[in-house]
Amino acid sequence: MADEQPRPRWRRVVGSAWFQLALAFVVTGLVLSFVAKPFWVPSGSMQATLQPGDRVLVNRLAALGDGPSTGDVVVFDAGPAWGIAGSPDENPLKAAARWVGEVTGFGPSSAHTLIKRVIGAPGQTVSCCSADGRVVVDGEPLDEPYVSNDFAFDPGVLDCDTTPRSQRCFDEVTVPDASYLMLGDNRTNSADSAYFCRGETTPGCWRWATRDGIVGTAVFVFWPIPRWQLL
Repeated sequence: MADEQPRPRWRRVVGSAWFQLALAFVVTGLVLSFVAKPFWVPSGSMQATLQPGDRVLVNRLAALGDGPSTGDVVVFDAGPAWGIAGSPDENPLKAAARWVGEVTGFGPSSAHTLIKRVIGAPGQTVSCCSADGRVVVDGEPLDEPYVSNDFAFDPGVLDCDTTPRSQRCFDEVTVPDASYLMLGDNRTNSADSAYFCRGETTPGCWRWATRDGIVGTAVFVFWPIPRWQLL
C-alpha cells in the first residue's frame, strides 16, 4: 500500500482547535459589530414597554441607510450634552463586568449607552402639546399607546397656556441634521431629549441622539423568557 500523503499545511492549520476558536471570535465580533447586538436595559425610563434588567436584541443594520424612524426604540451612545461622565478610575472588576455585558447582554452595558424611543427625525418639527395633551410632529398629534406615567395635563386648568405650565409642555423645535429627538415611554421618569426643556423651554436645553451614535433598533426582548416579545 502506498504511503499516506501528509495533509497540506493549510489543512492542518484550519483543522486545529486554536484556529477554530479564533475564527469563532472573529465571526462573533463581526456579528456584534454589523448585524445584531444584545443590550441590557439599565433603567425604568421605557416602562412599561421595557423593564429594568430586560435583555433586548438590537438590529445594527437599522443604523445603516436612512436610519431609524419615528416610533422606533433605539439604542444609542449618549454624547457630552447628556451629562454622562466617564469613569477613568472604574474598578477593573466593574470594567470587566461591563465588557461581558456589552458582549453577551447579561450584565451592565456601557454607562454611555441609552435606550429611548425616536419621536422626531432630522428636519421634523416637534412640540407639546396639542389641545388634548399629545406630542405634535410636523403638525400631527401622535397616538402613543405605549406612554406610561405622563406628566399631568388638564385643559384649561394645567396646560401649556396656564401659569404654571404643565411639565408635559415644551416649545416647538426642529430636529437638527443627523440628529434625533428621543423620549422615554415612562415620561415622568426619563432623562431624555426634552428633560431640561419641559415647562419653560430655555435656549440650549435640548439633548440629541446623533446619527453617528446610533447603535441600532431594539427588535426583540429575549430575556427573561416570560417577557419574550417583538418590539
